[in-house]
Amino acid sequence: MLLSLDDPIWPTLEGGYRIAHDASAALKAMQAGEDVWHELWEDLHHQGDVGVASYAAVPQLVHILGSAPAREEDFYALIALIELERHRKHNPPLPDWLADSYRDAWAQLPAIAARDLQGQPDPVMLDAIFAVLAMGRGNLRLGAMLLQMDSSEVDDWLEERLGRSELYRDGV
Repeated sequence: MLLSLDDPIWPTLEGGYRIAHDASAALKAMQAGEDVWHELWEDLHHQGDVGVASYAAVPQLVHILGSAPAREEDFYALIALIELERHRKHNPPLPDWLADSYRDAWAQLPAIAARDLQGQPDPVMLDAIFAVLAMGRGNLRLGAMLLQMDSSEVDDWLEERLGRSELYRDGV
């Protein structure tokens, strides 16, 4: 069951700074059409740290933006980053009371991503979509790689492993 944005637990949940952060305020503003990505990035993740507020925001993000005509790369990138960092040893485990709605949100992401792949996502958004798809299928390592590598690192890897510039035409 989706945690209501009016639930009194929100102000008690810790965000990325390991202090209580009421993410429901930003999520309500997002529902009202405001751009709050900067605030969500700032408060739900900090140098590899995430908290229960971060986990609770994921089902809400999917609920709020899942049926929107289109999403920004922030939607996929933040959700993927929260999932990746959820597995760090020092971050809190996903609480039992949140587990079902968190997993339900992740189960919805492939269909949402498929809709966005019908358009012409830019390369950064494409990487974030693919990261979410990989993570959603249980391949956390591939998702982490897609999320964290920039295009120059990919170029270097392809050159080193495949001899890209000598063996392949442009585009590889």
